[in-house]
Amino acid sequence: MEIGIIGLPKSGKTTVFNALAKGEAQTGAYSSATLDPNIGVVKVPDPRLDKLTELLKPKRTVPAEVTYIDIAAPAKGFGKGEGPGGQFLAYLSKVDALAHVVRAFEDERTPHAEGSVDAERDIAAMNLELAFSDLGIIERRLERLKDSLKGAKQQERELIFREQALLTKIKSTLESDIPIREQDLSEQESKEIENFQFLTAKPMLLLLNISEGQIPEASSLEAKFGDRYRRPNCEMAVLSGQIEMELAQLSDAEAQEFRAGLDLGESGLDCMIRLSYGLLGLISFFTTASDEVKAWTIRRSTTAQQAAGKVHSDMERGFIRAEVIGFDDLDKCGSLAEARKQGLIRLEGKNYIVQDGDVMTILFNV
Repeated sequence: MEIGIIGLPKSGKTTVFNALAKGEAQTGAYSSATLDPNIGVVKVPDPRLDKLTELLKPKRTVPAEVTYIDIAAPAKGFGKGEGPGGQFLAYLSKVDALAHVVRAFEDERTPHAEGSVDAERDIAAMNLELAFSDLGIIERRLERLKDSLKGAKQQERELIFREQALLTKIKSTLESDIPIREQDLSEQESKEIENFQFLTAKPMLLLLNISEGQIPEASSLEAKFGDRYRRPNCEMAVLSGQIEMELAQLSDAEAQEFRAGLDLGESGLDCMIRLSYGLLGLISFFTTASDEVKAWTIRRSTTAQQAAGKVHSDMERGFIRAEVIGFDDLDKCGSLAEARKQGLIRLEGKNYIVQDGDVMTILFNV
């Protein structure tokens, strides 16, 4: 899973990146389109994996990973409705979801580019940038389709007309300020536009970046902005990027103590992962083989055979069956041997839909 962190200049997005990835990327001046993105690979914390390690005592435990990409916003013209530049767009198009860091804090040392802090204005400005990008792609594609009609055969013309109709419909709705992720598209239509990598089609996580002094207001701010912006494929959360970055440099025990003292709930990382998994429809399953316990991330409704391919392509190709037990059942039994004794380990075929927390041993032959 790759999540692109975006935000207007001086929104604190690199601070948030450092908090999530325990990084030390330069903050304050990271706003040039010529800079490479900051990239951080984070181990996904999962208490179930810790418990499996305790029960099975493997030589190696491998958590799932999520990659955060802090993408520099081109300062010139950004937020003015000009659309993102080429390099900025190239990085964004590859990610699975977008995390938009929205400034809600006052700081005289870091004046806002617009002269005042207005989170709703900044959300609208970013939405405009992303929409401009998608509209540009659609318009260029429609021009190419129009040109290709000239020498097309009848069967080809029907396909062209179909694509033209779909893109024209999406364009019209997008011009009415409705991002593609919220448009009423069929499953087939969504598949047909996947290759375009439209930015407004990607799930969006809004992160309202507040100061330490605003922490007592966090719940009310989340309720206010949640009522306005939270919807299918769009989530929001409130966090203090500066506080989270400072806590990320402490040990887990020290961070927990400070978090309790500040009356903070779950960490920014835990919150981001929880919301990201929900937005993308992701679950985790676990494998136990060769003295290794490993967590894997898949989409809901993934079959056992497809999940095997996540581990290795040979496993998917030569899939025979999977031995499966739910985490809760294994936890109650205390060991695989006891679970097998109680008949709780099931044999499932290739079309079995993997459930969140399944512990699997995949049998295959190639």
